[in-house]
Amino acid sequence: MASDTTITGQAAGKRDAVFIAAAGIAVIGALTIAGAWFFQLVLDIRPCPLCLEQRYAYYLAIPLAALIALGASKGVSRRLLALGLVILALALLANAGLGAYHAGVEWGFWQGPTDCSGPITDLGGGSLLDGLNKVKVIRCDEVQWRFLGLSLAGYNVLISLAMAALAAWGLGKAIR
Repeated sequence: MASDTTITGQAAGKRDAVFIAAAGIAVIGALTIAGAWFFQLVLDIRPCPLCLEQRYAYYLAIPLAALIALGASKGVSRRLLALGLVILALALLANAGLGAYHAGVEWGFWQGPTDCSGPITDLGGGSLLDGLNKVKVIRCDEVQWRFLGLSLAGYNVLISLAMAALAAWGLGKAIR
């Protein structure tokens, strides 16, 4: 009788850890993307193309983490929960890599995408040039905001790594 209770308690503890990890990722992700929107919509700090690409991982992670948390609370199989956490961890690690690439572009360590960094060339043609002068191009190699020496891309690296670590922690608890 005691062993049945112990097994049930261990399984519940694993589901609780998965729930905590997934719910944490969903909340951190939602707060992060809300912060990005605040910078964009309230403070008028426009995102560059690389900034926008870094948001994709959050658009995946928030609903997936919420589904994993829901699944953990409803007793979904550990295999399925573990698979979801693996997907989260991989997506967030890839996002951390993209953020590190972007931060490197900002610091001038390497060249960024040609559509948002590098020299601006004269395209010629008066009407085309006049039209382009009215469009505000957000450059990937120019930092618009820094705090404590880090740009938003740098903070994205740290946040993505923290969420990936949280997913890995939940995964470790789920598979033991």
